[in-house]
Amino acid sequence: MIPSIQRKITVNATVEHTFKVFTESFTTWWPPEYHIGQADYAEAVLEPHVGGRWYEKGVDGSECEWGTVLAWEPPHRVVVTWQINGEWAYDPDPAHASELEVRFDAEGPQQTVVNLEHRHIDRLVGGQAAYAAISAEGGWSMMLERFAKAVDES
Repeated sequence: MIPSIQRKITVNATVEHTFKVFTESFTTWWPPEYHIGQADYAEAVLEPHVGGRWYEKGVDGSECEWGTVLAWEPPHRVVVTWQINGEWAYDPDPAHASELEVRFDAEGPQQTVVNLEHRHIDRLVGGQAAYAAISAEGGWSMMLERFAKAVDES
C-alpha cells in the first residue's frame, strides 16, 4: 500500500481567484520540464467540466493526455485522474489511475488554503517510483510553491 500524498499552502487571494489560477492558468506555474509528450511542452489544459480532459500540448500542436476530470465544483474543489505511470508515460487504463483532489477553502476574505491530496498511487504501474518522485522535494511541495507565486503575480 502506497500512502496518499497530502500537501497544503495558503495564498493571499480569494477562493475564486485561486481556483481560477489553478484550473485556467496551469502554464503559469507548471514547470515546462515536467512533461511527458514527445514534443517540447507548450501548455497544459484542464477542461472545465466532469469528463473533461487534462492534457499537455506540444509546441508542434500534438497533445498528450494526463487524465480526466472526475469532479468540477468551482471555486472549491476539483478532482482529476493522474494516469501517468512510474515510467512517466500516459496509461489509458482507468483502473491504473491515481487521483488528485485539490480543495480551496477560504481562510478570510483575501486568503485561501489550498489542500492537495494525491491518492491511490498504488494503482499506478510503477506506483512506487512515481510516489518517490512526487513526494520528494521536487514534487507536489515545489509545485504548490510555484502555484502560490503565480497567484501572487496574477
